[in-house]
Amino acid sequence: MCWLCDHPGATIDDALDNVRAVIDRNGWAVQCVENPSAPWAYTIGLHAFGLPELLVTGLEPQAAGSLLNHVADVTMGGIPFTPGTRTTADSGMLVEVVEVDHPDAHMNVAMAIEGPFVTARQLVWADERGRMPWERGYRRGRRSQPVWGVRSAPGRG
Repeated sequence: MCWLCDHPGATIDDALDNVRAVIDRNGWAVQCVENPSAPWAYTIGLHAFGLPELLVTGLEPQAAGSLLNHVADVTMGGIPFTPGTRTTADSGMLVEVVEVDHPDAHMNVAMAIEGPFVTARQLVWADERGRMPWERGYRRGRRSQPVWGVRSAPGRG
C-alpha cells in the first residue's frame, strides 16, 4: 500500500517530505509502484551523489527493494554498474544493466525531488535458466518485465 493511502489527509508534499526523510537517514530511498501485471521500483537519492538512479520491473516489492538496496550499496561503495554489465546479486539473481531511455516517464517521485535531469539504469533480471528477456526461450513467469531502454553490448558502457 502507498504511503498516502496509509495516511489519510496527508498531501503530496507530506509524502515527498517522508521520502526526503528516508533519503536523509539512509542515503537513498526505494519507491515501489504497484501494478498487477508489471510492478516496478526505483531508487531516489543516488542522483545527489552524481550517480544514476536504479530501476527494476516485474518483481514483488520486497525482492525489488532488496535488489535495489544491494546494488545501490555496492554502487555507493565505488563500483559502477555501466550499461551492458552483468552481475550476480547477493540473492543469486543474474542481472544486466540497461540505460533507461525516459526516466521521467517512470520515476515521478525521483523527478519531483531531484529535478528533470535524473538518469537511470534498469536492472534486468534473468529467468531461472539464466536467460534475459531479449534471449530466445526466456520465461517470464507470472509477471511481465518491461525493459525501458536499449540494451548495450555486454562489457561496454
